[in-house]
Amino acid sequence: MLKMRITLNKIGSVTKNVELTKRVDISPNIECKEGAILAARVLEDTELYNQLELPSGRMSTMHKGDIIAVALGNRYALHGFAGVVPKKLAPKDVIHILSLGGVSGQCIGENLQRVGHALKIRVIGAITRNGKNLNTYQFPEYEKENSINKTPPLIFVSGTCMNSGKTRACCEIIKRASRNKLKVAAGKVSGVAALKDTEDMLDYGARNITSFLDCGCPSTAKIGKKVLPIAKGAIAHLAKTNPDVIILELGDGIYGEYGTMEILKDKEIQKNTVVHIGCAQDPLGAAKLIEASKEIGLPITAMSGPITDNEVGLEFLRKKLRTTGINAINNSKELFAFIEPKLKNRTK
Repeated sequence: MLKMRITLNKIGSVTKNVELTKRVDISPNIECKEGAILAARVLEDTELYNQLELPSGRMSTMHKGDIIAVALGNRYALHGFAGVVPKKLAPKDVIHILSLGGVSGQCIGENLQRVGHALKIRVIGAITRNGKNLNTYQFPEYEKENSINKTPPLIFVSGTCMNSGKTRACCEIIKRASRNKLKVAAGKVSGVAALKDTEDMLDYGARNITSFLDCGCPSTAKIGKKVLPIAKGAIAHLAKTNPDVIILELGDGIYGEYGTMEILKDKEIQKNTVVHIGCAQDPLGAAKLIEASKEIGLPITAMSGPITDNEVGLEFLRKKLRTTGINAINNSKELFAFIEPKLKNRTK
């Protein structure tokens, strides 16, 4: 089969650093590796999970017949899809959209109540440039690091699972820190690639942002300890901007498949962390998050998320778990006032 050129209708944000144009070269020879960039045709219309985040951050509806650019990657989402990079692929094979950013692979599990069936796409071929197959790992904005030495104070926000309030907690802390004249850098160091969370951080006042995608990684699912050099690279990258504080979100939950626990257990990262905010939806989740964080040597500083939405959860945290609970949405000023002395102690 000869090389051909096609016109893309939509480009997934997972390819943002590649800076694809609408006209691309296609090869039938596909390397089934994480980050491999493919062109594929949308096979169906659906009312659920039919949005594709573009490199601009805008959400666009996918329609049957659209030709889109995606990247191969794994996903293990409790409230979404589970999928893996196929062992082999050829033109005309069918795979699935696994995330809003365009991470794609073979779906192995669906949450029908929340997101329905995974959208099917038919592979056209590998997208190439100058005769070489493109991969997100070829376009890093920062390099992996095995060590970070001393950094500006780190604030980590972890949770029990996806949708537990982590991004909003990050954003509210960023807002208050920036309004208190602190230079804030922020990022997301585990999860599945999408721009929304880090763009929200920018909107709330972060001066510099990054994510694992900027190391070329489309998803940290199932990569184990390989997540550590990616996370440390993100921290080192942000530290170069000389912020007063670096605020980092961890994807999914501490017992998920995205490497969150590997990051939190690292002694070098612990040494540089001054605040660890936990987010949970319910009392049992909060109890286990607090217990597990203490066991690994990075105790929870304060709890936020839905567990703190009203006095029921706050009283449970206070009386049963002996832990401070502060709702980031309703009491962001109070939350930052609780955090600020710990930042000042670190910088003295």
